[in-house]
Amino acid sequence: MSGYDRHLKAARVVNEAGGELIGRTRLQKVVYLAQLAGFGDDFSFEYKHYGPFSDDLATGMEIAAGVGIVQEEERRAEWGGRYSIYSATDRTPRSEDAARSAFIQAAARISPIELELAATAAFLQQNGWYDRKDGEDPWVETARRKPDKVGNGRLERAKAAYKALMAIRTPVPLPQIA
Repeated sequence: MSGYDRHLKAARVVNEAGGELIGRTRLQKVVYLAQLAGFGDDFSFEYKHYGPFSDDLATGMEIAAGVGIVQEEERRAEWGGRYSIYSATDRTPRSEDAARSAFIQAAARISPIELELAATAAFLQQNGWYDRKDGEDPWVETARRKPDKVGNGRLERAKAAYKALMAIRTPVPLPQIA
């Protein structure tokens, strides 16, 4: 994917999310799940600490923000880290696919940790990265990889959020996760 295409496709997601998208991790997970559901873009994802991650998507959004196609405001989180708020501008590409926009809006409304858990489980399912012979499933492997994030009912809410995304009509059904 060329740099030109990459930044326009990355920026378009902000409009599809309703004009604002909070968090780089959320951006990554929303786009991963949208691609998994058949909504295209062809960003290449690999597994990183926070689950599926695309260098191309991250670079594309940096370029889009740098040239003013989207606005990025960085803020300090309560825990000391930083996060980004992406906002559409009059130069941000618009989607012509209402179904894609509806899916992206639904995914963007999921809390960031639950979205991370759901996208991680989907990635593990899609790539077979869990121990089937021991009776595990992607949710068990997700909990093993992210023990600090699954408590307080978050894993169950992530499962429910993923199930709700599965109920949305998509070009390709999201994979069933055991």
